[in-house]
Amino acid sequence: MNDLTAASRRMAAQEFTEDSLGVASGAAAIRNGEITSEAYTAGLLQRSRALAELNAFITIDEDAVLAAARDADKARAAGSAAPLLGVPFGVKDSYLTKGLPTSLGLDSLAHFVPQEDADAVRAIKRAGALIFGKNNLVEMSYGLTGHNARYGQVKNPYARDRVSGGSSSGSAAAVAAGLVPASLGGDTVGSIRVPASFCGVVGFKPTTGRWPRDGVAPISHTLDTTGAFARSVEDCILLDQVMTGEQAAAQSSNGAYDLKGARLAFAPRQFLELVDPDVEIRFREVVRRLEDAGAEVVEVDLGDDFNALIQTATWGIFAHETMGAISEFLRRHDIPTTFEAIYDGLKPQLRQAWGHIALPGGAGAISAEAYQTALNVSRPEIQRRLDRAFVAHGADVILQPTTPCTAPLIEEQATVHIAGQEVSYLALANHTVSASSVGLPGVSLPVGLSRAGLPIGLELDASLGSDRTLLALARKIEGVFGARPVAI
Repeated sequence: MNDLTAASRRMAAQEFTEDSLGVASGAAAIRNGEITSEAYTAGLLQRSRALAELNAFITIDEDAVLAAARDADKARAAGSAAPLLGVPFGVKDSYLTKGLPTSLGLDSLAHFVPQEDADAVRAIKRAGALIFGKNNLVEMSYGLTGHNARYGQVKNPYARDRVSGGSSSGSAAAVAAGLVPASLGGDTVGSIRVPASFCGVVGFKPTTGRWPRDGVAPISHTLDTTGAFARSVEDCILLDQVMTGEQAAAQSSNGAYDLKGARLAFAPRQFLELVDPDVEIRFREVVRRLEDAGAEVVEVDLGDDFNALIQTATWGIFAHETMGAISEFLRRHDIPTTFEAIYDGLKPQLRQAWGHIALPGGAGAISAEAYQTALNVSRPEIQRRLDRAFVAHGADVILQPTTPCTAPLIEEQATVHIAGQEVSYLALANHTVSASSVGLPGVSLPVGLSRAGLPIGLELDASLGSDRTLLALARKIEGVFGARPVAI
């Protein structure tokens, strides 16, 4: 198709947009001359304008992204075979982007334009990707529902009256709605996996530190992890190669649906304790289907106090490191504000939360001694218990529902209802916080819809550093259930 006419290229772009090309397939289509990057990008821009009500993006520079697409087409004509050639990416607006505003979700930084790219942005650009725009997020990435006082609530593409999840809210919604094939996000206690579950896309949190983090606004240097949203595990595998330079694990010749030899663990006492009936029913159906596909599934018990242990330790570390991490980031990257100015400008609920847990002397702030205990006593104990599942039980991954419920209503996001109980919205991260506590790699896969038509996610967590093995197994499990269609 190297000699496509302008009209046929436009038709191809529309077809590819509607069919929602992924990262790997989009780059292949551009490299093979089946579509130009410019035509594909123009189609996505048209779609993003039509779906602006989702509030998935804060910034899109249409002229700049179209110019970058034309440059990609010239590079292709000159023989480039870059792995992400000409593919548009969303980027969470906590990542520094050279020449493109980076707000961190704050009104005060709405017009701040960095002079440098975050390392992860630089990596995808080197691989040929385009920066389509900056995705909406919770202010300073501090929240799980997708609400932003300045830039608006990000809406769930499956139901406009439902939250998208957060803090990487716009990134998940943009991929789910087919506005971009992938987006970079960040995850400290679940900010990739929670919105991935609610929006019905794949969300990948690598082992903490595996992907570059420099140039991304932090919360906790112990817990922060860069990662991505995509429509398929295949695309996450490709991105992991780009970010790390490592090649993917060889695929089995047995086929994507064959799980023979896979050993999967789940801990019902820990991860089905507070779960909506719809989610538990679907999770147990998923377990049965995985067994039918040849996997061995074993039940494990992580201890009566496991949930209390991970909650206390992880949230304590999260809050204790916030002020120092943000202050250092602002200083190192010449961001034209201060921690104190950010605090003063936060929306009331978030300002109250920071004052309670993140400021020294706050009523809910943990002491330096408690912080050291969380790092040096609690985390090793959490790791020991998880290692027992991986080593003593021989498990490749630990399974659980990614979130204990489907996406809550926007109007009920301060307190949510799970299994008939009214609880804090922080409970949305009840299952994702375990991997975050010790830096395990995790991936959320869409595995079906609730009776109300809302996505349900399955989380797979693997041992430290086993990202490639995790992704290879996730790809097989995805083959059992099939990829979810674009939400709109």
